[in-house]
Amino acid sequence: MDIKTKLEILSDAAKYDVSCSSSGSRRPTQKGDLGSTAAAGICHSFTPDGRCISLFKILLTNYCQYDCAYCMNRKSNDIPRAAFTVDEVIDLTIHFYRRNYIEGLFLSSAIFKSPNHTMELLTTIVRKLRQEQGFKGYIHLKAIPGADEILIHEAGLYVDRMSVNIELPSSSSLKRLAPDKKKEEIFTPMKSISTHIVSHQEEWKKSQKAPLFVPGGQSTQLIIGATPDSDLNILTLTQKLYDKYRLKRVYYSAYVPVNKDKELPSIENPPTLREHRLYQSDWLLRFYGFRANELLDEEHPNLDIYFDPKTSWALAHLDQFPVEINKASYPLLLRVPGIGVRSAQRIMSSRRIAPLDYSDLKKLGIVLKRAQYFITCNTKYYGSVALDEDRIRKALRPTSFSADIGKTYEQLSLFTSSPKPLLLIEDSLSALTGEI
Repeated sequence: MDIKTKLEILSDAAKYDVSCSSSGSRRPTQKGDLGSTAAAGICHSFTPDGRCISLFKILLTNYCQYDCAYCMNRKSNDIPRAAFTVDEVIDLTIHFYRRNYIEGLFLSSAIFKSPNHTMELLTTIVRKLRQEQGFKGYIHLKAIPGADEILIHEAGLYVDRMSVNIELPSSSSLKRLAPDKKKEEIFTPMKSISTHIVSHQEEWKKSQKAPLFVPGGQSTQLIIGATPDSDLNILTLTQKLYDKYRLKRVYYSAYVPVNKDKELPSIENPPTLREHRLYQSDWLLRFYGFRANELLDEEHPNLDIYFDPKTSWALAHLDQFPVEINKASYPLLLRVPGIGVRSAQRIMSSRRIAPLDYSDLKKLGIVLKRAQYFITCNTKYYGSVALDEDRIRKALRPTSFSADIGKTYEQLSLFTSSPKPLLLIEDSLSALTGEI
């Protein structure tokens, strides 16, 4: 099989993994190194549903030993299969980087032969890129569940970020839809990576010549909508991952119905709105001091489709509002709908100089369309309706959803109907094979 066909198959096979954004980590470089970048030197483009397209995103192979019901690459599917060699991945990465087609490498793989065999090939690729090619660009590598800890640790010395995908939010769902996978095989490498990150950070504090280990942190992915798990279950798991394993990010992927299976739900469109609400909730967990059990409970296990999670929380806790802008603490300001981290910081700084009035708030970046119902300014309430849950809900509730909700999106492909991008790729492949 020629390399162009392999590239077409294996870049398309990688599109369902959404946890591919760059951490912008800094890697020490010297003159002559390839791919030297500053901390913010990785540039990105995103598709309308948030998927990163600036990394060279491929699978090493889509030959798989597992038969996960939700996965396009499951062994029982009759689809085109391909596998790169180690040198092919290295050559493609270097050639595409030099031509400014990519900003870094995102490398994953199906389970080929065994977890150890697959992880050994992935480790060899990143080691050769760093040591033999002098590549200092960004690398995100998928750790293979069930692989030996020694292999995963070695790979972590060469990459900027690693991730171990959980995929399904509960043990029962994993057993039903991915019977070849075991919960322990997922969490064991996740714990190991977390432990090594902490220990290497301590060594680096003592000496900046100490080797880096996954400086961009680790992440994981959860598939949303393939199982009956509630948003409460998903966010509770997310909270535990941040607390216990110090994950950098948890990514949420709306279930795409690519297979027909009696265990899978019958849906026409991925639940992208639900995915969006979970990302908003995740933001509250990481930056706003919320806990999962504050946003949802057993009586309300799923997020509101009409309101963002912070507004939903505020409406359910009107006894804590309105808050006085000139006196409220920073944590309390963060809980006001329409006030973000930066605007809360600006409020704290500005009111030290002089009391803020209502006209000042918009200048500080506060979204008064929402915030007006939950604040007072110099003891005066400026909401257009009284502080009543039903009235505020009616005032805030959108009259209609965007026409984009319910639409499906696909990751931008290296192979497109536009002749120009395809010509560029073919030129690069020709140069790689020595035809030019």
